[in-house]
Parts: sequence; C-alpha cells; structure tokens
Amino acid sequence: MRTKDPFENLLQRYRGLLFTLCRRYGRRGLEVEDLVQEASIALWRAREKIYEQGNALQEAALVWKISRNAVIDVLRVYHEHDELPESYDAMAEDRTLLNELHEQIETLPEPDRSIVKMQLDGYSYEEIGLSLGMSEKNVSVRLVRAKEKIKEKMRNEK
Repeated sequence: MRTKDPFENLLQRYRGLLFTLCRRYGRRGLEVEDLVQEASIALWRAREKIYEQGNALQEAALVWKISRNAVIDVLRVYHEHDELPESYDAMAEDRTLLNELHEQIETLPEPDRSIVKMQLDGYSYEEIGLSLGMSEKNVSVRLVRAKEKIKEKMRNEK
C-alpha cells in the first residue's frame, strides 16, 4: 500500500532488506524488531541523502549501508564485550551487496541489461534510446521492469 509519505514508502520498499539484515545480526537478548526499529531511525535521519540517490540500485546500497551501520552500533552498545572480529571488513560487505546487484543485472536479457548498465553509467533516457534505437518512453518502461525483476530475484534468493 502506497502512502503520500515518502519515508513510509521507503520503509515499505526496503522492508525485506531490513528484516534480512537484522536477522543476520540478531544476537542474544536483542530481538529482530528492535534492530529494525534502530535501523529505521537511522534511515529517518539520513532520509534526505537517500532521496537524492539517482537510481534504485544506489538507493538500495545506501539503505543497506546505513541500516547495517546502525545495527552494528546498537550491537556494540548492548554487547560491549562482544567485539567485532578484527578480520571484519565493512567495505567487503558493501562490495558483496554491489556484486550481488551486478550479478543480477547480468542475468537480464538484452536490451534490458544494456539499458540498466547505461543508466548506471549516467546516460540519460534520451541517450540510451538513441544508442539502442528506441524511444525514451520505451527506455523508461524497460528500466522500471528490469529493476522490478532484480528486486524480485534478490528477495527470492534471501
């Protein structure tokens, strides 16, 4: 259900991602719902930065990063004696999510794959349409459908 509040829409759009992340980090004494709430508060604080993202893939990566950092901060406060391992690499986790997104892009059929890649490279709909021989409207429709396919595949894999 869509509301007029952009933040409510954002939370609804990434609800699965938040629960997946919080289940991954849930530990003794902390409920997943508590971690989701803390992640949601962090997203609220960073909402303007999130809204500025140019596309859904960048937005999803930023939501993941902000939420993960919030959850880790909460875990540090509640479990000061439970240190993160020295080998923990937050950047590696970010790269993992981006790698998963790019793997999903590679599974798209042509020309959808090219459209998504060109959009990520900063090309306008007009430029994409000209280079692929289609209208801006067709580029827009195909891009929306491709993003939905990627979201659905990632939801099903988690």
